This record gives sequence, structure tokens and C-alpha cells, in this order.
Amino acid sequence: MSSVTRGRDLRKPRWLRSAVPAGGNVSELRAMIGELGLHTVCESAKCPNLGECWANRTATLMILGDVCTRSCGFCAVTTGRPIGLDAEEPERVVEAVRRMGLRHVVITSVNRDDLPDGGAAIFAETIRRVREEMRECALEVLIPDFKGDWEALDVVNAQLPDILNHNIETVPRLYTRVRPQAKYMRSLELIQRSKEAGLVTKSGLMVGLGERTDELHAVMSDLAQHGCDIMTIGQYMRPTVRHLPVERYYSPDEFDELRVAAVSRGLSHVESGVFVRSSYHAWDQAEAVRRKPSAED
Repeated sequence: MSSVTRGRDLRKPRWLRSAVPAGGNVSELRAMIGELGLHTVCESAKCPNLGECWANRTATLMILGDVCTRSCGFCAVTTGRPIGLDAEEPERVVEAVRRMGLRHVVITSVNRDDLPDGGAAIFAETIRRVREEMRECALEVLIPDFKGDWEALDVVNAQLPDILNHNIETVPRLYTRVRPQAKYMRSLELIQRSKEAGLVTKSGLMVGLGERTDELHAVMSDLAQHGCDIMTIGQYMRPTVRHLPVERYYSPDEFDELRVAAVSRGLSHVESGVFVRSSYHAWDQAEAVRRKPSAED
């Protein structure tokens, strides 16, 4: 795999300069989310695919507030000390799913290391309420690591979301710089435990932070060996000057190479591309895994 560009003040290549469609109903949906007092990771993380996803009735709703207790070097979500816990949030999520007419909802959260269970109970209640009221909507959760509290993980897994997603984010060598409060092996164990609970599992990886190709391949192998079904691979893009710089931009051809490499290591479905984010084409990913015959068929 050849290098495209390196350095700390990189100019975006041509494949990153094209306009991303905004979608005709984005303003209306944004107003509705604000009216309900909810947050979307689509907006908080400055996702470039917001318009496309919302237009296709897929959205990522962020529970447990919008202040994160961790300070990952890549993330645009506010870091600080969250205040309180909103027990009525699950009901408002149900209302948002209903009003948006979602066919696939991703429920994620900030890290809440200040809570004894990391917010697992609110996650579980949100899943339960959406399932009760919106049976036709597929439900994916993108969860934190709960600091390795496996009882908290069990509370979420017991609600049987359609997809259990936890992002590995980067290669282990870069963890101290990219996500200093996380642990690579802990994230792998979370994925394995969720797979053993009978769930479809998913994880995501960013590239462009200084990783080597052999390290990416090793992460792919680790994910496959720990029971990951779906993998997303996308280009890291610096949200502000206060965040980690982009060390390299990958070309579309290189993303194709990464997809082939991941599939060859046993991942059932891989979404790899410049603008791919954790929830990008989430509905299509879920459908692809559902259609894939199992070894027992």
C-alpha cells in the first residue's frame, strides 16, 4: 500500500473536497431533535454523512447527555463533568424514532465513567422502550466499554439489540495518544462477550493517525478472532485544531485494498471508504449480515 500524503499540515486531496449532500429535511429534523432535548452523534461528532443518513431514515441518537468523561484525541464531543441522569430520556428517544420514521436507529452515548454502571441501565431501558413501541425499526447500539464492568455489559446484551457495536478506533500502539482511557484488549473482550451472548457484533476503525499497514491487518485479524461480524473503516478527519492532526490521507483505491484485507481475515461484512463512519450504511450492513448464510445452513 503506497503513501498518499504525510505530515502535520496536510492539504485535503481531491476526493475529500467534493460537497457532501445535505438532504432536504435536515433542518426540520434538527429542529425536532432540539425540541425533544436530545442529541445526535451525527451533529456532535460533525459527521459528513448526516444528510444522506437522515434522508435514508437512519440516525444515531446519543443518550446520557452530551458531555463525555473521557478525552479522546480524535473526538469532537465535549469533555467534562456530566451533571445528573435523565430518567425520561428513553421516552424521548422513542418519540424521536417515531417522528423521524426511522427504519434503523443507532443508539450511542458519551462515556459516563461517573456512573456506577456507566449508563448501562439507561441503555437497556431505551432499547426496551423502542422495541415496545417501534417493532419494525431495527435497533443497533454503539456502546462504551463500561470500564470492563461485564455485569453492566450483560444488562445491555440481555435486551438483544439487533447489532452490538463497539469501536476499536485505532491500532494498539496509538491508544495512549488517541484514546488514552481505553484498553485495546478490553475492547476486544467486550466484542467477544457480546458475540458469545448471541449478538451480531460490529466495530469501527479510523485510518490516518499514523498507523502502519501491518498494524491495521493485525487489528482486522484480532477482530475476526474475537467474533466481530461487521467492520467499518474510514478516514480520520481532524474536527478542530485542538484535535490530533491527520498524518495521512488514504486514497479510494487504498480503502478498497483495506476492505479486501479485512474480508480475507474473516469479517462477514466490511464497509471501507473515505467518508465511512461507524453508522454509515448501517441498515445495509445489518441486511447483508442477516442475508449471509451461517455455517449451520
